[in-house]
Amino acid sequence: MASTAHNQDSGDLVTLVCSGSDPDEKPDDIVDEIIISTAEIDRWDLPSVLTHKVIKIEASSHRLIEESSYFRGLLGGSFSESRLSSISIHWNGESFVNVLMVVFGFDVEISSDNFIPLNEAALFFGVDSLLCKCRVWLEEVTSFRGIQSPQLCLDGLVHIWKYGLEHANDFILQLCTSYLAMNFMWALSFNSYTDVPDKLLYSCIQHPDLTVDSEKHLCEAILVFLNANTAKSEGLSNSDLCDKIRTSLLPLWYTLGKRRCSFFSKFADKATSTILSLARYPSTNSTDVFRGGDSSQLRIRLTKYTHKVDVSSCPQITAGLFLLSVLPSCETDSMLRKIIKKDSMNNGNIGESSFQISDAVCQNLSFEAVQELDISNCPSLSLESAIDCFCKLFPSLRTLRAAYYLNFKIRKLRQLVQKLPLLANIDLSLDIKPVIPAQVSIAVSSSVLIPESSTALSYTSKPLVSNIIRLTLEGRTDLSDSDLRIISEVCRSLSYVNIKGCTSVTDHGISEMILKCKRLKSILACDTSFGNGSVVAFSSGISTETEQSENNLQLMAFKLLTLHVGGCHGITGKILSELMSRADSLKSLCVRDLKLVDDALYRFSGVSLEMLDVSNTEVSFAALSRIIRRNPDLKSLKTRGCIHLLRQESETKERKLFNPLYTPEEIYSELGKSCKLEEIELGWGFSFFSLEALKPAMRTLRTLLVGLGGSLGPDGLKLLPAICPLLETLILFFQVISDSAITDIINTLPHLQSLALCYCLGDISPLSFKFRMPNLRNLKLERVTPWMTNGELATLAENCANLVKLSLIGCTLLDYEAQAIISSGWPGLTSLHLEECGKITANGVRSLLDCHALEDLVLRHTGPGIPRNFITHATSKLPMLRKISLDICDSREADFDVPSFVDRCFLSTVKIARCNLRKNTLDFHHVEAHRTPVHKETLIMVWNSNKLVTTVVKERV
Repeated sequence: MASTAHNQDSGDLVTLVCSGSDPDEKPDDIVDEIIISTAEIDRWDLPSVLTHKVIKIEASSHRLIEESSYFRGLLGGSFSESRLSSISIHWNGESFVNVLMVVFGFDVEISSDNFIPLNEAALFFGVDSLLCKCRVWLEEVTSFRGIQSPQLCLDGLVHIWKYGLEHANDFILQLCTSYLAMNFMWALSFNSYTDVPDKLLYSCIQHPDLTVDSEKHLCEAILVFLNANTAKSEGLSNSDLCDKIRTSLLPLWYTLGKRRCSFFSKFADKATSTILSLARYPSTNSTDVFRGGDSSQLRIRLTKYTHKVDVSSCPQITAGLFLLSVLPSCETDSMLRKIIKKDSMNNGNIGESSFQISDAVCQNLSFEAVQELDISNCPSLSLESAIDCFCKLFPSLRTLRAAYYLNFKIRKLRQLVQKLPLLANIDLSLDIKPVIPAQVSIAVSSSVLIPESSTALSYTSKPLVSNIIRLTLEGRTDLSDSDLRIISEVCRSLSYVNIKGCTSVTDHGISEMILKCKRLKSILACDTSFGNGSVVAFSSGISTETEQSENNLQLMAFKLLTLHVGGCHGITGKILSELMSRADSLKSLCVRDLKLVDDALYRFSGVSLEMLDVSNTEVSFAALSRIIRRNPDLKSLKTRGCIHLLRQESETKERKLFNPLYTPEEIYSELGKSCKLEEIELGWGFSFFSLEALKPAMRTLRTLLVGLGGSLGPDGLKLLPAICPLLETLILFFQVISDSAITDIINTLPHLQSLALCYCLGDISPLSFKFRMPNLRNLKLERVTPWMTNGELATLAENCANLVKLSLIGCTLLDYEAQAIISSGWPGLTSLHLEECGKITANGVRSLLDCHALEDLVLRHTGPGIPRNFITHATSKLPMLRKISLDICDSREADFDVPSFVDRCFLSTVKIARCNLRKNTLDFHHVEAHRTPVHKETLIMVWNSNKLVTTVVKERV
């Protein structure tokens, strides 16, 4: 490669004197220079050469003339320099040396740091080979698509784009814009994202390859950019960027929440109207949209680079609308649009009818890169109908998140897997139902079967090969033992299953599934009938004698990574201890609400535990300290409700073998020394002194819950911001709080997203909430703000403007006007819990129904003005509503009508509490005027895919 450099003629030599880029700089008396030759270019020590101020290079003039148009004109023409043996070059030394290396046949390493100086040097000196190298490098790095490019960061990309803009280089501008568009989600991870030039962002958003996970991500990115650049403008208005958002594809809760955003309010209002219209009348309004000719607002952004599609929490999305939205917008597809529109009008339901022609439509509409799809919480979307569409659009789909699809029957899993054969992860979870037999006292229970739907997935009987390794079925009370058998047959590669709250399955059914799914390593089965049979299934092959270690390696128990069996009272201590003695690989363990946990923990010899939940058990500090000492990777610890942590005596042989004489502070000190916690829930035995001991472990803490029996105190609360600077969730029960402590928390925890103050004591006033908390999303104030009036509620709404969940209990001074304050202050609420809050509903419920995105609504003892038909009326106004809880005390007519199967819409759980009026025995003069409501029972109605279950329990749930 360097042969021309070594064979140069001495009479052909010219000395190039490179002395920096400033020709007017005065030379020093003593010149720091070095003389090198291109004949020895392969031995140049560049770091050493570049330390010199003047670099003299002996080079072949013929080679320079041949490779550089600059030297061709200078040395080969009529310029006086052509007769000189030495030529001065005023240029950056490093860039010029790199130019010469390319000229004489050597490679140079191009990066985002030197691309611009090399490209400028190549242009100035007319070295086409270097220009080509720069061009190829930029093409290569901008063609890279992944989580993060190894050679190009966002700052480097912006710097290169600005260079291209300055030099009117369309090639550079196009590559940079295209790269940013393809990797837009990657760009959002940089803190410098808000420094991206307006024009670059605008060009990127208009680019056909703009790739985002969801329209919400794009909208949030634009709003964050506009908020950070309110004073900066390059000729673009806020509307220029906001106009590019397809607002009709935003989640309803998000759109409603942005109605208070100053420069997005008009877009949010229009989007809300469109979304609600589509959600309530999907067939008619979707037809109107396409009749108008402008379907861009309903076109999901899909490119050949799209990896994930997220349309969760969008009530406007239907199966047919999803298909229509991805159709090409070119003229050649107009006939297909007419066919689809005619078909939907004839059948009256666009969600179910458009698939008669789906094969013809989808044959050229395949997005191979899409591997993850999230359609959770889309009440208008029929999952069974949509699968026919998805299997053609996304043939490489591996992850399907479809939570809150009540009507999907698990027996259809076989057909689902057959149509999407590459699926490895499926989430079909529902809300955990309130009736857990071990937690409530059931007085009466009955059920009614739901009529079968005619919609069904079609499939053939060809052999089924499933790739499912992760299956989430949490909360599905319709899951039966026969369904578990289907899962065992279809999902032989299953390694993770979540059946938490699936109360209809039996221990026998779970154990059969465990025995058949030999690769199962994680099971979440809290609040189910998981019992001794299931434990033995994991321990199958264990004899009463000691097993050899090589045999243990073959046992499922030895490979177990996650075991969550909280609330499973069918497990006995001896059987659990036997399993724990062999589950050495466990990383996550939940045994909350179980008895005889101590012995099981003593038998556990694992050292990889990252999560431990022993809440509401009789665990001792001795057993807990043993786990802590042996598992330094522990990140989550839950000990709330463990009253035995206050006891130190030894009660078993195992405990006697392990010295139990530890104070709580010593155990927390051990935890502080060995672990880096992210989540901790504490209660009995925890104090301010424990907090001091825990300090080292809490620097990374994100969730803290202190419950009954624990005592932080005002001083401990004041220390929290310094000890836990990353805290995102803070939940306090029965703690002593003060204005100063709450103020410190609000002002000095910038990452706080969830705050719950429940049944706390102390002097707290409206001053605690006079400060802005823009990041707060979830707020619970339960029996801590009895002084709250409408005015203080309005102040709270002003300072906590971005709440999506709100719970107020015991705010007895609120009245009917509070409804308007809540609906206008927090229009995007998804959960609202109002209990014993004065007379909020004394005149009925109107403004609250303007919170159209509500999914969970609780109104109890808020005023006797709620009409009898309120439940049905609420479901018609709130398309996302899944759970509603009322109290007969608030009924205008002393009762509520229960919706029929058709009228319930998306509703899955109804709870109606009933009270008895107890006379106040201390008031002898006004007996009738003073009668206190005392809870009697709760009627609970739960729908699943098979039936409606009606239960009366004694507890207030």
